[in-house]
Amino acid sequence: MSKQATDIRYESLTPAHFQGVVTLGNFVHGDNYLTEESLQQMYDKSFHNEINASWVAIDNDEVVGFRLTYAHSQWQPDKWCTPQQWSVPADKVCYFKCNTVSPDRQGLGIGSEMLRRSIASASQQGAMAGLAHIWLASPGNSAFKYFSKNGGVLIKKHPDKWRYEAIHEGYDCPVCEGICDCEGAEMLLTFS
Repeated sequence: MSKQATDIRYESLTPAHFQGVVTLGNFVHGDNYLTEESLQQMYDKSFHNEINASWVAIDNDEVVGFRLTYAHSQWQPDKWCTPQQWSVPADKVCYFKCNTVSPDRQGLGIGSEMLRRSIASASQQGAMAGLAHIWLASPGNSAFKYFSKNGGVLIKKHPDKWRYEAIHEGYDCPVCEGICDCEGAEMLLTFS
């Protein structure tokens, strides 16, 4: 029986979803991509004025997708960011940390729906745009295509974006042999 988008329900991320999010994230992105501790920190950064910008997609009580989004007030641009090239003030930009959909549910519009919900939440929080670092090694470059289709604009490409995590945090990239040398695309999505 094939899955349909109508089988999916969407909920704001809560700690009750953590185990499913960690399991799915590590399955899709590689071992040690997420832990319950790292997810708790990301969850805490999702809030501004008691509004949560992170979402999950649920099918039959199973997490089949998640969108982790930091509120504009909960993160700071780092060396992988080029705020002087952004079209909005840096303090009005949320951070789209991660979007993940179970491989057997891809193509149903789940990622785009979670993005729409995160944009709506981030807008209520006061953000005017969202920044993401897109994994350019995704199969068929699907992550870049998806974010571009949803309005993301390339700002800059960053070589070795996840190298530090691979060396110091135990991240095991699913496409690199040894230490990760994947390129990340800094992309900005301005809200209308």
